[in-house]
Amino acid sequence: MSENKRIFKEVRKWYKYAEPFMIAFDNNNYLTINGPNLLIVHAEDYTEIKKIKPKSLQVVEELLYNEEGLNKEELELQLIFLRSRVPFMAHNHIIYKQKNKHYFKMIRDEIVTVATKGITGFDSPMQLNSTQESAHVYQSLWNILKIMEPAFGNTEIYHKILEEFKASKKLLFGSNFEDFDRYAFIKNHTNKQLQLLAEAFKVWKIDMAENAALNPYAENLFQKDFFNLNHFAPQGTPPISSERIALGKQLFNDKSLSGRGDMSCATCHVKEKAFTDGHKLGMGKNGIQLQRNTPTLSYAAYQRTFFYDGRGDGLEGQIVGVTNNENEFHIDLETLEEKVKNTPKYKIQFDSVYESKINSRNIRHAIATYIRSLSPFDSKFDQNMMGEENSLTTQEIKGFNLFMGKAACATCHFPPVFNGTVPPKFTESEFENLGITKTANFTHPILDDDPGLFYPYEVEERRGFFKTSTIRNVELTAPYMHNGAYNTLTDVLNFYNLGGGAGMGLEVPYQTLPSDELQLNTNDIEAIIAFMKTLTDAEY
Repeated sequence: MSENKRIFKEVRKWYKYAEPFMIAFDNNNYLTINGPNLLIVHAEDYTEIKKIKPKSLQVVEELLYNEEGLNKEELELQLIFLRSRVPFMAHNHIIYKQKNKHYFKMIRDEIVTVATKGITGFDSPMQLNSTQESAHVYQSLWNILKIMEPAFGNTEIYHKILEEFKASKKLLFGSNFEDFDRYAFIKNHTNKQLQLLAEAFKVWKIDMAENAALNPYAENLFQKDFFNLNHFAPQGTPPISSERIALGKQLFNDKSLSGRGDMSCATCHVKEKAFTDGHKLGMGKNGIQLQRNTPTLSYAAYQRTFFYDGRGDGLEGQIVGVTNNENEFHIDLETLEEKVKNTPKYKIQFDSVYESKINSRNIRHAIATYIRSLSPFDSKFDQNMMGEENSLTTQEIKGFNLFMGKAACATCHFPPVFNGTVPPKFTESEFENLGITKTANFTHPILDDDPGLFYPYEVEERRGFFKTSTIRNVELTAPYMHNGAYNTLTDVLNFYNLGGGAGMGLEVPYQTLPSDELQLNTNDIEAIIAFMKTLTDAEY
């Protein structure tokens, strides 16, 4: 068995050498070969439901490191698949058509991948060899850049980037997973590399495409325009402007637009509570209790699906769900449109901002534009990562390092938004089954019975799955979880520390959260909470 583990580490090393190419030019195979050991369910309608068992290096790792013994038959099936996949990839992996800008985008995306996933244990959950493996990535990036030397060598910026890759490799290669200082690495190396690349693109006159999720000229993982915000809006959406934001804010706060004229978006999404409402479950019209906790709208722009069960497609689509809900706005889009048309102040503003077109599409777009503006990236943590402050305490830095390492929080809450939108492509939002309990009584736990993603297609393997929300502004958004079961962040951390519902002995067959206890002590938990509180935006 020890020899198998040694060989597996060698395989992982060569996979990490190839990872930049796979993410950039063969992303589907990257997602397959590096995928977690979780059942994949594709449900388009009631008659077309596909359930795919994972076949990946992560599955092999869990088989090799299973304390209950090796399932040789399953291991052989995994190896047969992987053996066949590699030559298939080599045959179909055409790289000679790419231009320099494609390789530099590849390098940049891999730098982001290491910082947001590579050093967290995301793809090495059993070995916890992530920091060592990330050293192999930087060796690969160094090799790639050396090959490009004839085109860009003999320049100061070129050698600075090479030296940065070399320094990062050295730092990672000699590291221990639990002790590695991820805060210092991202602040002093990831961000420096992004800055150097942005400078290089300008010096070398490389025209980087600006239509992807990330701003190719961003110089810091935590700067406000790290993302290309327009990329997260539906195709053909009018551009964001201060006038549209201002109009959307008025509509957001206007109670007259609801069916009874007594509820606005702000009724349930209160600014002072980071656009939540402070209730265990949302409160609808006439004080009717809704099914789930009211989620924050802070940083909601950087999600791919909306509502806890993902039934909303885009912010504009989410607004339709709220207006049509009989316990919320209870109004159809046609009537909403007429209300806006009959309000003189809106007619003047729409004349200016939407070329006189008052229709439900533009109304929803204005509100969505305002919501998209609720992402300032100006918290204490952001300011420190940007080098504008040096005010984080030792406890807060320790908390970040635990969050990104031992506590495994960042394997689902990916920086810089700390939600479930998966880097580096940021094209999908994760859903997890944590085995949430009905209350914070973990001595006598009772499993929550909300079906989550089970509906509408009634797929049992999706029961209890919910979208991973952002933890930005989390100190203002209690109570927590989709059912509002936990009143404090300490409750939340204790739940995770115990291994979720399955870790407490509940039957949660498809739980995605590892059921092993995290072994966090009281000081660890306090440090993680201290870090999370540094993500509160400056305006609060």
